[in-house]
Order: sequence, then structure tokens, then C-alpha cells
Amino acid sequence: MEQLPLKELVVLIRGAGDLATGVAHRLWRSGFQVCMTEVPHPLAIRRAVCFSEAVHDGEKTVEDVTAKHVIDVEAVRPTWKKGKIPVLVDPQAEIRKTMRPHVLVDAIMAKKNLGTTMSDAQLVIGLGPGFSAGGDVHLVIETNRGHDLGRLIRVGSAEPDTGVPGPVGGYAAERVLRAPESGRFDPLHEIGDAVKTGDPVAMVEGVAMRSRISGVLRGILRPGTPVEKGMKSGDVDPRGKREACFTISDKARALGGAVLEGILATFNR
Repeated sequence: MEQLPLKELVVLIRGAGDLATGVAHRLWRSGFQVCMTEVPHPLAIRRAVCFSEAVHDGEKTVEDVTAKHVIDVEAVRPTWKKGKIPVLVDPQAEIRKTMRPHVLVDAIMAKKNLGTTMSDAQLVIGLGPGFSAGGDVHLVIETNRGHDLGRLIRVGSAEPDTGVPGPVGGYAAERVLRAPESGRFDPLHEIGDAVKTGDPVAMVEGVAMRSRISGVLRGILRPGTPVEKGMKSGDVDPRGKREACFTISDKARALGGAVLEGILATFNR
């Protein structure tokens, strides 16, 4: 393994959703050079804490760290010099071939491997199910809520996807809001708004998407987003803490810490 100052390590993160943002935020604050890749039209739910919003708005700040949308690899280093995390529209992470990062983190959370291999970097980390440590990546990190959340897996895979989100405040599947029809998504509330059971939260082609529980709207799709019936489109937090809608979640922070541990355990020798 190449020995070099940790501050010179380049980390490429595939994905810029809320969990990927938690990882990027922790690594950036720890002094690493971080770059992120995204799809052309991100469908983030927890938009208040997703660096993917930079693709839509040019920049996005989460807890005093700012990400900036850039158009090519030449803009990456100038963006670092400005103290910002570059986010590049690059679904296949082709930038890895020219950037040659020391670390690649697949945080797409697709529940399957979309092309990441161990040859992509000196250290390749996969978040959640769909990866095999010692097979297609060097390390896997457990993302399922519970006792093993954030555990480093050096051989084998994370727990399989159950299709049911982890419980928060005693609710699991009920937290998730799904599009009642296919078509244009039009929110009726903003992130941080209080909602009650049965309240209409958004409209899709004249059909209301209603909250299944009471709490605060932690996440919702952008206005005008095309959706398919049953598509995840919002998230209600039953704990009712509005301020939590605008800060990185406990799960994202745990995963960020796990990635940091994996990097230090590999390079700090």
C-alpha cells in the first residue's frame, strides 16, 4: 500500500444522497480531498441534507460544508482550493480512470453493484448489500439499522435488503410516502413542516399522497419530478423534531465514521 500524507488522499464517492453526504462531510472535515459523482437528475428525498442538490442548484451547503456542481475533471482541483466539494454528473464514475483516486466509496445504495471493482482504487469500499468484501470490493460497511450498523466487513457481505426501512420512533414502512399515481409530482408541504395522519402531502395527477403517520416532513421530492406509482417520494419523521430535518442523520454519521475507520486502518500504518 502506498504511503503518503493522509491529507493528500483523494477520495471519490459514487452517489451524493443523504448517506453519501454524511460520508463526504465527515471525510472533508477530516482533511481528505473528496469528489462526488451523481446522475443527471438526482431523486433525493432528504434534499435538505444531500449534496446531490448541487446538481440542480449549482451549490449545496450542509452543516457548513459546501458542495459545488462541476462539469469536468479539470474543475475538481480548483474547487478544492475554494474549500468546496466538487460534484460531477458522471453516472458510471468514469472520472476514476483519469483521477485515479486512492479511495473509492460506492454509496449509491442501489442494493446491487453497478460497476464498482477492486481495481478502481487502492481501497474500494461498498456501502450496504450488493457487494462482497474480498470479491468486488476491499471492505463492505453494514448499513442496516441495529446492533451492527457501521460495522466493517472484511470478508463477505452486508445483511440482505429487506425492502423495509429501519424503524425510527417506532415506525418503519409507515414513514415512507409513495406516489399514489404516475405523473408529475407536486408537493403541498415543505421539508420541516408538521403533518398529521391522513394529511395530503403532495398531489400526483390530481390524486393526493397522504401521510400515514404524524410527525415532521423530513424529506420530499422536488416539485415537478416525474414519478411512477409506488415510487418513494417522501419521508415523515415521527419524532417531530424539525431541526433534525436539516442536519445529517445518526445513520449517515455512523457510516461516515465507518468509512473513516476503514481509510485510517488501511493507510495510517
